[in-house]
Amino acid sequence: MARDAGLLVIADGKRGDVPVSATAYGQAMVGRTGTPWGEVPGLGADAFTANPLLGEDAMEPLVSAAEQAGAGVFFLVRTSNPGAADVQDLSAGDRPLHEQLARMVAGFGPELAGTESGLSGAGAVVGATAPGHIERLRSLMPDSVFLVPGVGAQGGRPEELGPAFGPGRAAAIIAASRSIVGAADPAAAADELRRAVWDVSG
Repeated sequence: MARDAGLLVIADGKRGDVPVSATAYGQAMVGRTGTPWGEVPGLGADAFTANPLLGEDAMEPLVSAAEQAGAGVFFLVRTSNPGAADVQDLSAGDRPLHEQLARMVAGFGPELAGTESGLSGAGAVVGATAPGHIERLRSLMPDSVFLVPGVGAQGGRPEELGPAFGPGRAAAIIAASRSIVGAADPAAAADELRRAVWDVSG
């Protein structure tokens, strides 16, 4: 139905595992899995979310699957839940863990580089609920598309998200769910958010 409406599909699966399992996850999200009885198609999503905490060797198969499918992958860098700070803001040597994750994502940028926009399909989940981190993360991942959850019900405010749009309007996707589907007029709520985001997108 989304494809019939001309929409892109992001599978919010947050997959992540050791490399052999990560390969299977990538196939399931955007590719196909070979079996003795023939290939089994995956979800066929345009992009998917993934957990980078197992390290670069576990990220590589996911990036490879996205590259083969002409898709994107959004790695969790600084999420929108209150407990994100418990782990993602911890010191990882001379920087917070979320900055180390950002550097890893940026390292995969060339593998999924777009030919028209200059943006990369090696993207990052960057929550709207801690806007103070966004400018720094954008500087570390200048070519990555940001998937920005947390607007609305979680308390994130669109007017604070301008730094997410560094290279241009296409550089960030603002995700809102409960604040729209729970509104008395969901279409009006979606349009209000669209206009607010457009105003800060540069």
